Amino acid sequence: MSKLLIKNIELLHTPNGQMHCIAVENDKITYVGAELPADTEDVEIIDGRGKLATAGMVNTHGHVSMTLLRSYADDMALMDWLENKIWPVEAKMNANDIYWGAMLGIAEMLKSGTTCFADMYGPAMEEVARACSETGIRANLCRGLIGLAPDKDAKLAENDALAENWQGHDNGRIRVTYGPHAPYTCPIDYLEKVINAAAAHKAEIQMHLCETKFEVESCLKEHGVTPIKLMDSLGMFELGTIAAHCVHLTDEDMDIMSAKKVRVAHNPQSNLKLASGIAPVPAMLRKGICVGLGTDGASSNNNLDMLEECRAAAMLHKATTFDPLAVPASKAWAMATEDGAKTLGFTQLGRLEAGQLADIVLWDMHKPYWYPRHNKLSQLVYAANSSDVDTVFVAGKKVVEQGRLLTFDEEKIYAEAEACAQRLINK
Repeated sequence: MSKLLIKNIELLHTPNGQMHCIAVENDKITYVGAELPADTEDVEIIDGRGKLATAGMVNTHGHVSMTLLRSYADDMALMDWLENKIWPVEAKMNANDIYWGAMLGIAEMLKSGTTCFADMYGPAMEEVARACSETGIRANLCRGLIGLAPDKDAKLAENDALAENWQGHDNGRIRVTYGPHAPYTCPIDYLEKVINAAAAHKAEIQMHLCETKFEVESCLKEHGVTPIKLMDSLGMFELGTIAAHCVHLTDEDMDIMSAKKVRVAHNPQSNLKLASGIAPVPAMLRKGICVGLGTDGASSNNNLDMLEECRAAAMLHKATTFDPLAVPASKAWAMATEDGAKTLGFTQLGRLEAGQLADIVLWDMHKPYWYPRHNKLSQLVYAANSSDVDTVFVAGKKVVEQGRLLTFDEEKIYAEAEACAQRLINK
């Protein structure tokens, strides 16, 4: 049994300068409080003086190996961007590219305080799982499934294999879902196959839904209903669904989502950059829909910085509603942590309290914008930088220390990812 004690740290909601400690056994938090535990025998002790401790952030939607395409194609409409730039390069990717792209994205996330992420990509999603296993990050993975492709059934078989080989890996650190890409790339008969396969493996679904006006209008023209109503009619939501984007929703859509407990991955910066629109997050929250935050892929963002997404969510919806209370800092932070964890199906994650999984971030507060400390939560959401991340633990294991990745050689990741990207672009 491994034991850890982080002492002399501050918490978001405690008075400035008041020291607390966090005790961890194996992968769980066992105690959070002001008093040092009496028994410190065989305990690794870390002095967190000057640091703020928070739960790790959760990135609820992305395509991690797209880090290889960061800044390759910008300032384009979504379908033009996909069809003429992204998909042609992705068709050249091999397992080695997927692995090193994932390693680059995971390094970026861990070093910026994200301890858990969702990923939809392919082929070679088992390489992403391997990268997660080696680096220690927590993940919810699926194979992206395009039902218009000639090898659509082979892609579905890959998702089956991913579920069979990786579901529940390392005491549940890796979860597996199924990933039909979008209504416009997955015909009804194929969606039915995906739903049946997910049900057979007792797995949930990740899917892009209502991301663009084009998607919704195409669905209405072809099927006479919105994407949300269509997926509901197919029984998808009965399995549990993570719906990415949800920009263009009707009130009826949101009522269905609330009733069926559909969880939303809100990607504010990607939606802005691709001019997809602004999701009606305040309306979803009023209807009791669980909303987490995501970055989307690094070619449509262009980074995987969840603190930026947290700040964007807090500010964006104030402006669209003319309501300064629409998404306060406290709710934005919850969306980046515990609500994001719920979105991805991790029910014991996202808060610093006994019984929670020990995904913990220590932030260095010795920076100009951390003074004066009127409100640490507001300073974190509105003023801090992800570069303030000093130490990161996932499942009680230290994976970042003094801003350095401990579980893999960062320089090797950078060199290999650059080589993969150059080969893809020049091939």
